[in-house]
Amino acid sequence: MNREELKQILPHREPMLLLDEAEVVDGEAHGKITITGDEFFVQGHFPGNPVVPGVILCEMLAQNCCVLMGDDPALKGATPLYTSLDKVRFKHPVRPGDTLELTCRLTRARGPFRFATGEGRVNGTLCVQAEMSFALMPPETGATA
Repeated sequence: MNREELKQILPHREPMLLLDEAEVVDGEAHGKITITGDEFFVQGHFPGNPVVPGVILCEMLAQNCCVLMGDDPALKGATPLYTSLDKVRFKHPVRPGDTLELTCRLTRARGPFRFATGEGRVNGTLCVQAEMSFALMPPETGATA
């Protein structure tokens, strides 16, 4: 899926849409994003030595997990919200010019909760890994503007 196709299943929009492409293969989401250096999150982090912030790497993992959840017709229209991040490890910096390759898998489900693991690599080097959970919020009904 390209960015426009991702918008059909992800609730995120620019500047917070943090995947360039993704696909689901054998129950895993494989996503990619190339860091150009023009992103809002590297502008001041850090001048002269730009690095993608760890919290943004976690958001990239979460969006890649959302691709898995969006692929499930039973979850159509639900908004996944982060409920936890565990065992997060930052192993190597991600910098402008890097293409971060993300792999996420759902590990279990319990009611409206989904649990997942994920990792991000640049040229095969592990940069970030985490365990995550999400609550699936049903679409709002009867809301007024």
